[in-house]
Amino acid sequence: MLIRNKLLLRFTLLVVGIQLALSAFIYYFSSFSREQRYYHRLEGKAVLAARLLIRRANLDTAVLRTFRRADLLTMHQEYIGIYDEQNQLVYGLGKSLRPLPDSVYLNQIRSTRPAHFQLDGREGVGILYQHQGRSYRVLLVGQDVFGAREFAKLRLLLLVGNLGALVLIILAGWYFTDQALRPIARVVRQVKRITASNLSRRVAEGNRRDEIAQLAITFNEMLSGLEQAFESQKSFLSHASHELRTPLANLLGTLETSLAYDHDLSEARQSTASAMEEIRRLIALTNDLLALAKADDTAFRREPVRLDECVTQALTLCKTKYPTRTIRLDFDDLPEEVEDPFMVLGNAQLLTTVVFNLLDNACKYSAGAVSSTLGYADSATLRLTITDAGKGMSSAELTHVFEPLYRGESGRHMPGHGLGLPITRKIVQRHGGQLTLASEPGAGTTATVLLAAVQDVG
Repeated sequence: MLIRNKLLLRFTLLVVGIQLALSAFIYYFSSFSREQRYYHRLEGKAVLAARLLIRRANLDTAVLRTFRRADLLTMHQEYIGIYDEQNQLVYGLGKSLRPLPDSVYLNQIRSTRPAHFQLDGREGVGILYQHQGRSYRVLLVGQDVFGAREFAKLRLLLLVGNLGALVLIILAGWYFTDQALRPIARVVRQVKRITASNLSRRVAEGNRRDEIAQLAITFNEMLSGLEQAFESQKSFLSHASHELRTPLANLLGTLETSLAYDHDLSEARQSTASAMEEIRRLIALTNDLLALAKADDTAFRREPVRLDECVTQALTLCKTKYPTRTIRLDFDDLPEEVEDPFMVLGNAQLLTTVVFNLLDNACKYSAGAVSSTLGYADSATLRLTITDAGKGMSSAELTHVFEPLYRGESGRHMPGHGLGLPITRKIVQRHGGQLTLASEPGAGTTATVLLAAVQDVG
């Protein structure tokens, strides 16, 4: 069911329920009030009849004959009955209480408080009246025709009013749900117009304060991420095709040349060596691409690892690769409350790869010394900084340096494929950390790695 229909149904049920509860309250209160008014009228008439017939006339038959029927019976279906202490009818006027005997009602008259009865569509009261030491029971029964008519009008009014209110509630519910969901419908229409070919389009964010605006802002942030991912993918495919095409073309040209012109073993060996070099480049590129794919895997096993040991091991590997380069490692002051410093949760091999890639880049693009510092950014975060004195990078290059296969101006003539930093950044992110680069042309580059420290490994 559509949200619009759900809201309309719930709104209608809620308001109709309130309306019916109010109508039921009005109906019950009106019924109770009518009944009490009529009983009060009957009680007054019963007291008046007792005073007139018992006290004034003293139930004298001769005197009672002088009363005309119209003088006493002023209500619809009225009956006046006076009974003595033996429940014998002393005086009766009007429609009888049959089919039930009078004693059924007389036994309920036990005190001076009036008793109320419901008698086949009629209502009655009974009072106990004392006169000259004797007790009389007076029954007065009547039918509230006028009250019944007014009550029938009230029922009709409530029925018609509730039916009319139901129609208005449905129309109002439809209007309000349409107004409430109109911004969502607008967002849906705008999102439908966004495809892979126009990811630069955005959803209108409205006032940027209400829930719909927050939804639009979330959509735009998601679209920005998708656009960036698409652009990165396009850039990756462009660079990958270029990087793969060049060694493959060189390899094919070398083999074709060897096949056409190499006539002795020395020339064939030279062509074969050149072909093998291109194959090695292809293998290295393929391995880097596989490493980039594995860096996206979050299922690797995490365990407490000493980051200083990973840094030392990476330093050893880097000094083996660059034996003439000066690589220095310093330690910042450590927090006194930390018993086991440099402990992080992760994979030792991957973290060693992170440090080695950063050191390798620093040595590759800088002829001077490379310095690294390991310490704490705060009591819960380890910080590793690696600084070189190379040519540096511009701000434009820094925005693309983490894209796979991207090569800056200073690195186009260097060996490599532009996959080291993307791999490094993904590994750091998979460890819940952050990798940032700061660089200026002619001022070198500083790489900073932040990782959450493990305070207690027990």
